[in-house]
Amino acid sequence: MKNKDFINKIICADTMKLLPEIESNSIDVALTDPPYFLDKLDNNWDHEKVASQNNQYAIKSLPAGMKFDREQGKRFYSWYFEVSKEIFRVLKPGGFFFSFSSPRLYHRMASAIDDAGFEIRDAFMWLYTQNQAKAMGVDHFIKKMNIDRKTKEKIREKLNGWKTPQIKSCFEPIAMAQKPADQTYLNNMLKHEVGLLNTNIKIGNNMYPANVFTVDSINELIDKTFLLPKPTKKEKGEYNNHKTVKPLAICEYLIKLSAFSKNAVILDPFVGSGTTALAAKRLGKNYIGVDSNEKYVKIAERRLKEIDEEIKSGLFAAKEKKEKKFQLEFQVV
Repeated sequence: MKNKDFINKIICADTMKLLPEIESNSIDVALTDPPYFLDKLDNNWDHEKVASQNNQYAIKSLPAGMKFDREQGKRFYSWYFEVSKEIFRVLKPGGFFFSFSSPRLYHRMASAIDDAGFEIRDAFMWLYTQNQAKAMGVDHFIKKMNIDRKTKEKIREKLNGWKTPQIKSCFEPIAMAQKPADQTYLNNMLKHEVGLLNTNIKIGNNMYPANVFTVDSINELIDKTFLLPKPTKKEKGEYNNHKTVKPLAICEYLIKLSAFSKNAVILDPFVGSGTTALAAKRLGKNYIGVDSNEKYVKIAERRLKEIDEEIKSGLFAAKEKKEKKFQLEFQVV
């Protein structure tokens, strides 16, 4: 099957069944946020179960990321190694692969990508402060101990403030990998139109591209150096119930850095609610989005349709002008 059957479409399919149908050496950039195998968030995860409020708060079923299972990382590595081999095949020589991860499983993800043949060029850090602490106190378990009340109170007092070993996570790592170039980087760029990074793309107060970014206002120094435009209230969409929607500005930033050709194709094999596809469309690039969840595919298609309507009405041009002004004139007060 030719890529024209997939270009600028969101396909509801199993990624590992769909990727083999994409032509080899045909994709410029792969940008994705894969399932992390945390608390059943694997390639067989059930949307209804994970989204359930009972699953989020009941002690008997801890929220995603709070359970610890040594086999999670091993399963994730084995599965993502196979995914990475297919992404390696479909990327052009010199093509880039950006992959979000959780801090706890980054080493497994990066190793899988590395072992598939990629060169790990760097790691981006998405820095933020608005996140929930995941550590859990032990009072609930102390209450269940078969000991007298007085002893329980002594234990509770002794362990006051001591919780399970999860700290508040305030960053998300993103692997930056690259398929080896065809001869030199210059030769690769001239032949395949990919392989170099665009340092004309600035961040913060017109700063040189960096591997740290934030969409939260944190403090003057960090904002001046690493701040990207904040997401608008309408960006996600009130109808969008995806659990891990990524900011559009981050995806646009990574695509601007790495996609040179005006006909570049951006692949997201786990497109979710479609942010990567939206970013590609806004930048005038082509996209291929794949997701096995029909509900998310419909959300992604709705978001893309809204972008079409904005472009037709002229609202998109106004937004783009405002964002460019932000990049050029942002000053820390």
